Order: sequence, then C-alpha cells, then structure tokens
Amino acid sequence: MSNLDFGPLVLGGNTFGWTSDKDESFAVLDRFVDAGGRSIDTADVYGAWVPGNKGGESEAILGEWIKSRGRRDGVVIATKVFSLASRPGLSAANIRIAVDESLQRLQTDYLDLYYAHRDDETVPQADYIAAFDELVKAGKVREVGASNFSIERLTSAITIAKDAGLTPFSVAQDKYNLVDRGLETVLPNLSGIGVTELPYSALASGFLTGKYRPGIPVESARSGGASKYLDNPKNVSLLGALDVIAASHGVSVTAVSLAWLRQQTGVGAPIASARTLEQLEELIQSFDLTLTLDELQQLS
Repeated sequence: MSNLDFGPLVLGGNTFGWTSDKDESFAVLDRFVDAGGRSIDTADVYGAWVPGNKGGESEAILGEWIKSRGRRDGVVIATKVFSLASRPGLSAANIRIAVDESLQRLQTDYLDLYYAHRDDETVPQADYIAAFDELVKAGKVREVGASNFSIERLTSAITIAKDAGLTPFSVAQDKYNLVDRGLETVLPNLSGIGVTELPYSALASGFLTGKYRPGIPVESARSGGASKYLDNPKNVSLLGALDVIAASHGVSVTAVSLAWLRQQTGVGAPIASARTLEQLEELIQSFDLTLTLDELQQLS
C-alpha cells in the first residue's frame, strides 16, 4: 500500500490552464491547502486539448504556485506520463525525458507520485518497471502508480517488480463513483496486491454535485457527459437519496458523494477538481464528513 498521506481529498489539476486561469487556479490552491488539503493531481497532457495549448499548462501553473508560495514540502504532488502527443508511451527513454520535463514545469526536484497514465502493451512490462524504479533510486520520484490498467496487467507488473527487487506500483487511479461502479469487482484484488486506489471522475463529470436535474439546462464544459446520467431512472432516484442525506448533515450533495467514495474499502481518497472557490467549498465540506453505515447502504 502507499506510504503517502493523501488527506481526505486529492485536488484534480485538470482545470488549471483550461477552465481556470492562473489567478483562479492560485486562489483554489491556496484555499485548498489552507483548509487542510494536501494532495494535488495533474498530468503532462492536461491542457493540451485547449486550442492554442500544447500540453503541460496545468503542471506549469501548479509549478508557479509551488514556487511563489514555498509550500512544496507540505503537499503531495502527482503527475503522469504516456498521453502527451510529444511524449507518448512508456518506453524507458520516453519516461526518462518526460519526468525531467514535468519536474521542470512543476519547479521541483522530485515527485511524490508518478503514474503511467495508461498501460503500454507495445513495451515489455519489465522495461517500464525498470525505468520507473530508476527514477525512484535517483530520488526523482517517491512512489509510482498505474492509471487505467486492467487488474491482470497491474498484477503482472507488480509481480515482475517484486521478483526483480524493483519498485512496484503502489497506487492505482481508475474511474469510480456512485454511478460508475464497475471498479467494485476488482477493488478487493487491489487491496490484496498492496495497491491504494485513488478514483478519478469522483463526481461523474459533475452529475454527483446535484446541479443536473431533469428539465434543467446547465451551462458547463462538462454538461454533455453529466447530463447523460439522467437517462437512467436509477440515477435520478439516487439524486433524491443524496438530497435527503445532504440536508440531514447540512452539507452539499457534492460532499456526500465524495464522503461515500472516500469510505469505500480500498480507497485512499477521491480525486475531484474545482474551477471556482464556490465549487471548492463544496469539496471541502467532505473533508470531515463521515456517513453512517445506513447512509452508505442507502446510497449503494
């Protein structure tokens, strides 16, 4: 299992340089750590989909914040390699170059967590396991993680690492939330192989904030992905259950959704992003929210 302290929530950096400019991103980061948050997740590819961007924008904004605030030792920083068009895949050579470029953009000399953003079946697993281990031994990376790997490939990668005396993956990052429950079939396996899960899409593209309701239009960069969940009557009923539980605790639907995810066996902390301070406050409400067993069962 991971030895990193992720806190109650990992702040997603995908909005930095996309829907949040530098000033907005800095305001969110300041408030997040002041409220007790201590983990921030980004990737070399974040921002690349914005016209005029080339990738690395999220890392660069986070790096400017780290330098200007002098808070590097107080936060857990994670980024990823594979998906950036100019640095594709998991070849050993690409990993070595990509990590140095990420470190430069982040203005730090080490990463707490470095992910393979996806599996690369064109590269022998032993090769990329050895490359990640090289980074750990060099002090550039503390732990390594795997995002969007099948349980079979994740298990084989860990077996290869342990048999060779190399650094195994200790963290997985996969899509998981109250309405996307497929990961539950493998969560017990992750714990069994010593992996901590940090689920992304924790709020289902915003659906689990409660702002998407039948017949109510929402202007958002993610509205298309979130609105599709309304097609399932079970998801609409779930919103009603979330409303009741949120009201009983005096918190937002967002906070309840995140607390449910954080309390699932094998989950270290959910990953969620905020474009504005208003959105962030709803994430912060989840930090010290603990649902009862009955409430967890109602939602599940």
